[in-house]
Amino acid sequence: MLDKLTKNNRMRIRKIRKIERETPTIKTFYFKDDLCAKAEPGQFVMLWIPGIDEIPLSLSGTYLKNEVSVTVAKVGEATSHLHQMKVNDFIGIRGPFGNSFKISKSKVLLVGGGTGIAPLAFLAQKLVKTSQKIKFLMGAKTKSELLFLERIKKILGENEKIVATTEDGSFGLKGTVSNPLEHLLKNEDFDIIYTCGPEQMIKHVLLTAQKYGIEVQASLERIMRCAIGICGNCVIGKYRVCKDGPVFSKSQLEEMLDELAIFKRNFDGTKEKI
Repeated sequence: MLDKLTKNNRMRIRKIRKIERETPTIKTFYFKDDLCAKAEPGQFVMLWIPGIDEIPLSLSGTYLKNEVSVTVAKVGEATSHLHQMKVNDFIGIRGPFGNSFKISKSKVLLVGGGTGIAPLAFLAQKLVKTSQKIKFLMGAKTKSELLFLERIKKILGENEKIVATTEDGSFGLKGTVSNPLEHLLKNEDFDIIYTCGPEQMIKHVLLTAQKYGIEVQASLERIMRCAIGICGNCVIGKYRVCKDGPVFSKSQLEEMLDELAIFKRNFDGTKEKI
């Protein structure tokens, strides 16, 4: 285990092989890496933008010939510089790190918002091989920002397996993914919910799942610097997101309710309200 962690934690310099624009603010970057190619949905990497910063990113897919992808929204300095990079530019990679979603053979609901849809799309590719039933509830601010809609349609096969929401009503149901969630749980049979996205959304999913007695696995995002459980920047409650997560069970999420969607930690480790 220690040998694997040491090996994964070594920085590898990789060439960007392909870039695809997914939405006006989101791009997918492809590179080859033999370690990341073995990753499971939910795991993450630390991606170094030379001369700028190193940031944690969930993997959005693994492909043939050791090719992998990360899907990134332009939201700050580091991601803005990454979005300016070109094919054949070099990046640094550490990882993969953390745990992954546990694959269920039962009836599953995936709930994703924003770039949180990316690791869930990766997960859906695994679930279609084993699960009895899959439905995907996905949301964005507007139609143009709805991530991976066509990819998920291809994975799931039938359009009625997807429920899409947009905050401005430009596509699907108007509102956030939280709006149709209770209706789905009340009228359909699910055994587990997989979720990733804004913490406020994840907390709503958890509280609604509690009401209906449904299991939850959620992937959390926090500031990370070391990715191996040393620095403490990603702590929430008694857990370190990088080492104990990033995927947490319903019981673990319930233990962090006094911080979930309420507090986060800054780069210096101090708490601030979300």
